[in-house]
Amino acid sequence: MNYLALIDTETSGLRCDVTPLFADYAAFAAVVNDLAAPFADAKIDLVAGIDALGFILGTAVALRLQKGFLAIRKGGKLPVEVNRVEFVDYTGRRKALEIRADALKAGTNVLLVDEWVETGAQVKAAVELVERMNGRIAGIAAINVDDNKVTQQLQQQYRVFAAADAKETT
Repeated sequence: MNYLALIDTETSGLRCDVTPLFADYAAFAAVVNDLAAPFADAKIDLVAGIDALGFILGTAVALRLQKGFLAIRKGGKLPVEVNRVEFVDYTGRRKALEIRADALKAGTNVLLVDEWVETGAQVKAAVELVERMNGRIAGIAAINVDDNKVTQQLQQQYRVFAAADAKETT
C-alpha cells in the first residue's frame, strides 16, 4: 500500500499534513508496521514519541513492539520536575522539549519516533534529553527525514529509519 500518497503536500504552511494517513486504518497500520519492523530485533526498553504527532506514531509503535511509551513534551506542559533542552525549530522559533526528571533509568534503550524530521533540531534536542539522563538511543524512526547537515549527522551517529525512503512513492 502506498500510504505516502495520503499525505497532504498541498498545505498553506511550511509542513505537509500527515493526519489523513492516520485516518485510514490500513494505511496507519502499514506505516506503524514499517516504522517498527527495522527495530523488531533491537534492544529497546521504551519508545519515545515527540510532542505532538510523534505521540500518535510512537504510541502505536510501542504497542507494536510491546514496549512502554515515553512522552517527550513541548516545554511548559509537564506539572512536575523536568529535564529540558531548548532548540530552534524549522520555523526559526526558539522552543523546548522536556521529559519528567524521573522518567528514565540509566542505560534505558530508547527508540525515538516522530512523524517528520525537517531540520533535525527537534530530534537532536530529544536525543540530548535522553542522553543527558544516561539513556541510550536505540534508533530514530519517522515517516520522512529531510536531507540536511543535522539530519546527516544524526544518520551517522544513530540508526535512523525513514519510511518514505523505504517505500516506492509512485
